[in-house]
Amino acid sequence: MTSSTYDPDGGLFSYFRNLLGGREMRILILGLDGAGKTTILYKLQVGEVVTTIPTIGFNVEQVTYKNLKFQVWDLGGQTSIRPYWRCYYSNTDAIIYVVDSADKDRIGISKDELLYMLREEELQGAILVVLANKQDMDGCMSVTEVYQALGLDALKNRTFQIFKTSAKKGEGLEEAMDWLSNALTSRK
Repeated sequence: MTSSTYDPDGGLFSYFRNLLGGREMRILILGLDGAGKTTILYKLQVGEVVTTIPTIGFNVEQVTYKNLKFQVWDLGGQTSIRPYWRCYYSNTDAIIYVVDSADKDRIGISKDELLYMLREEELQGAILVVLANKQDMDGCMSVTEVYQALGLDALKNRTFQIFKTSAKKGEGLEEAMDWLSNALTSRK
């Protein structure tokens, strides 16, 4: 997908568009249902928390962050929907994997889904950002605990980083997007 957006200033946007081969970045937001994927998507897009309902299917939005344009696919995380995630893997530049840090009962399922997905051929080159979300909730796992529970120390040959976030408060999202933006631009 090429960008034909008029950039009156020329400047940075044109530079990044050329650097990135004239196309938008394709990013998938994945994670189990209730992890905060849609809240994060709309916090990034409109800068505020919106009331969400469970995503049945997907949301696709354009997100511009610091002069980079992303096409962000927010896929539903219910058990019945997860097998269809693979239909969206083609041409993915990055994965934002959202984990509910307060959902200790399902962290094992979250790990299994993440590792299963990362084995897919179409995602071999995708950059991974893990958001240990809901850090504002009492009794949640720390970032270190989420890192260990997901088995991230075993990831080899993958550019990735984990961030402590609270989607509702907007905490940690800017740092995560800065890191992702830098990782994507330095890779090209």
